Amino acid sequence: MKTNVGSTKVAGAGRKRRAAPSEPAFSSSAARYASASSVAILDAARTLFLQRGFDGVNLDQVAKAAGTSRQTVYNQFGSKDAVFREVVRRHWATIRTETESVFQSTSDPDDDAGAMLARFAEALLRFVDETDQIAFTRLVIAESRRLPWIAAEFYRAGKEPVLKTFAKALAAMTKKGRLSCKDPELAAHQFMGLVQEFIIWPKVMAIGEGLRDLPPNKLVVGEAITMFLARYRRS
Repeated sequence: MKTNVGSTKVAGAGRKRRAAPSEPAFSSSAARYASASSVAILDAARTLFLQRGFDGVNLDQVAKAAGTSRQTVYNQFGSKDAVFREVVRRHWATIRTETESVFQSTSDPDDDAGAMLARFAEALLRFVDETDQIAFTRLVIAESRRLPWIAAEFYRAGKEPVLKTFAKALAAMTKKGRLSCKDPELAAHQFMGLVQEFIIWPKVMAIGEGLRDLPPNKLVVGEAITMFLARYRRS
């Protein structure tokens, strides 16, 4: 059942800052939320959150958009906070899985750092192009001033594990003598920054016609790899 969810945004100015919610008592695993009704609820919630913001959505609206009852939503998730957490976890699932696969190649003695970086950058590009990453980032920025836990959850569920997996791969390549990264986590931040400065932030900031003046993604990635290896490739 399709429901027109509209685009009304509820302003949060002047409201009391809400404390960060505690983690749900139940597991947020993919297996728990694999039922058809859970998927419908999460799909509906995703659309509503992106259109209305976190505070503009309630469980009644989620239930109506999903074609189910509020009690069903409550029974399966417990709260709007828990629904949002799982929506965010599902959003990041693809890039987490893909980057883990990319970085597993560090165990291949014939693989080199440049090839690994290229595959990682391509995964980031696909994630931005094929998901709602830009819209989610805007939502997090808009809501996090009043609800800081939303930004913390967005980072914890996605960028942090991707970053740490990347840093672990850089450390492995350093140990094998292909790179020289004394601080792999710093190096991981640097490479992701080189790429994301062009593929994410101009779109998040909606710079309009300026997007046409940006260099092509292939050039951005190639230059990022060249700069990174100039600094960290072992002589």
